[in-house]
Amino acid sequence: MSMDPSKRTVLLTGAAGEIGHGLVHGLRSHDDIRIIATDLKEIPEETRSLCDEVHVGDVCDEGLMQQLIAMHEVTDIYHLAALLSTRAEHVPEVAHEVNVGGTWNLLKLAAAHSASHGESVRFVLPSTIAIYGLDGPEHKQRVGKVVEGEFNLPKTIYGANKLYCEHLGRYYSRHYRRLADDRGSARIDFRSLRLPGVIAAETKPTGGTSDYVPEMIHAAATGQPCVCFVRPTTRIPWMTMPECVQSLLDIGRMERDRMSQSVYNVASFSATAGEVADILRMHFPDARIEFEPDENRQAIVDSWPGDVDISCANTDWNYSPRWNLEEAFEHYIVPSIRTHYAQA
Repeated sequence: MSMDPSKRTVLLTGAAGEIGHGLVHGLRSHDDIRIIATDLKEIPEETRSLCDEVHVGDVCDEGLMQQLIAMHEVTDIYHLAALLSTRAEHVPEVAHEVNVGGTWNLLKLAAAHSASHGESVRFVLPSTIAIYGLDGPEHKQRVGKVVEGEFNLPKTIYGANKLYCEHLGRYYSRHYRRLADDRGSARIDFRSLRLPGVIAAETKPTGGTSDYVPEMIHAAATGQPCVCFVRPTTRIPWMTMPECVQSLLDIGRMERDRMSQSVYNVASFSATAGEVADILRMHFPDARIEFEPDENRQAIVDSWPGDVDISCANTDWNYSPRWNLEEAFEHYIVPSIRTHYAQA
């Protein structure tokens, strides 16, 4: 049975981030719901104005999260707060505390809230292609598109954190306290998307290892030189921010009985850094892009697949890409970024 949208209250963590910005807009424009937004830093006014309430606080603060969930009778959680891959490699212990500890707090609280209200809280977690671990560019080329159950051997703390959180979500959704006599309705409704590199035109990149493409785009649009830290032949899957937001909204609305699994690959197109640079030079002829691979960051990207298999998402909930590489630049990236900087 469908959940009545008018009775839904969404708790959105990490609302000040790139995806949070887009998701608030998407939730507000699509659904008649209440949005309770939180982040460790101040949320920009453009996002704040679309939320019913905004709280500045730490997702690791269990007391605060418990207060927000109970006070607002939260029915859905979009848990975006995380320490991203590049930053996480500098402070892996902190990354574990935020990425795993914060997620675990919310899962525990969501389970308790589900039990007390007799209805499962929906819990949406963006995951990442960083949960995959391949053995370099030749291996990537050999294996081609990677399905969800393959190569789950992450080589970064961020990937390891996210993979464990996927398992935690699956546990709380299906097996939580399975031997307890009072298990009741304490289980949650967990679903997750393994996001590829995400390209946003409206906001600047903030610490992801895949940010080499957004960095190139913003530099080209502003006439700044850009030194890309990977080889031009480096290939991973991508999607645009509007497609990312829409896929998170779609998986959040999906009825449980249509889902054959809890975690899905999504992506729109596969592209090398060199292919992106070539398209940028077509749209911005003065773009100055050079390639100087950073050995350590290159090794991280080399462990991610060159492409992912999205057939499960397509079969279960009709997921399909909106744009290919060329269309993404023509219809979204170039016009949006030109408008963004014209208004700046």
